[in-house]
Formats: sequence, C-alpha cells, structure tokens
Amino acid sequence: MKRFGSTMLLAVLAVAAIAETPAQKTFNALKKLEGTWVEKKGKDSLTVIYKLTGAGSTLIETQMPGTPMEMVSVYHLDGPNNLILTHYCAARNQPTMKLVPGATDKEFKFDFVSGTNMKPTDMHIHKVRYRLLSPDHITSEWEGYVKGKSGGTEKFDLRRVKGK
Repeated sequence: MKRFGSTMLLAVLAVAAIAETPAQKTFNALKKLEGTWVEKKGKDSLTVIYKLTGAGSTLIETQMPGTPMEMVSVYHLDGPNNLILTHYCAARNQPTMKLVPGATDKEFKFDFVSGTNMKPTDMHIHKVRYRLLSPDHITSEWEGYVKGKSGGTEKFDLRRVKGK
C-alpha cells in the first residue's frame, strides 16, 4: 500500500509539472532574477533589486533603490493564467499590466490594463518587455505613453551582481 501511495504522489507531481501554464512558467522564470542587478553606462549606473516575498508568491523589483527616483514594480499571479505587473512610478501613478499571450520563459511582454491615480491618457508606463539572455544577463524595455500614444521606450541592459 505504501508503494502505491508513493507511486500516486509521483504521478500527481508529474502531471502538475506538465500542466504549468505560460503565466506560471513566466513567473517562475522571473523568480530566478532574485538578487541585485546593474547597468553601467559610462560613469552612470542603474541598480535594480529583485526580492521574493509572500512565501514566494510575489516578486518585488526596486529600481534605483535609495534615490529620490526609486520605483517599485510588483509581479504576482492572479490565478494560474494571469501574471500581473503593477508599477509604482515616480510619476506618482500605478499602471497595472498583464502578461501578453505567446510568452516564453525567456522572452515576454506585459500590456497596460488599468491604473490608479491616472487617466489612460496621462503619462504612464504602458508596456514592458523582458528578455532573459542568460542567468546573469537580462534586458528590459519600458514603453511610456503620453496623451494616449507611445512616448518612447527606456531600454535597460542588466547584469547580475555576483555575491549579492
């Protein structure tokens, strides 16, 4: 009987692994970013810190920590099929975006759904795109909207800081 129970448990775990949704796969890929990342452009540098919280259910991304322009983005699943990103912007608004279908665990996009402290035509981050190039190298593109249309894209090329 013990052997049967162990076999059933393994079968259930195998099915659960196979049944992982694109949103869950993407979130699991994002979780692996936990740590400190930097981009160096000449004398300037940008620091981004990824930290898991809520028993691994939420990823917090802090851009430019400890500066007057510090911003936070929070990633979490809303059920098995929806991965949500809310960006707490220095512009004092909070656009919320949702994972776009067609994502892989190496490249994925989020599109605007709604926001607080803003009208949809106000300046805000509207789209975010990630490329996970290696365990220690990622790029992201943050597209802003102004007056209801694209206002440009900020691109970041980040490298993991070893030992942090």
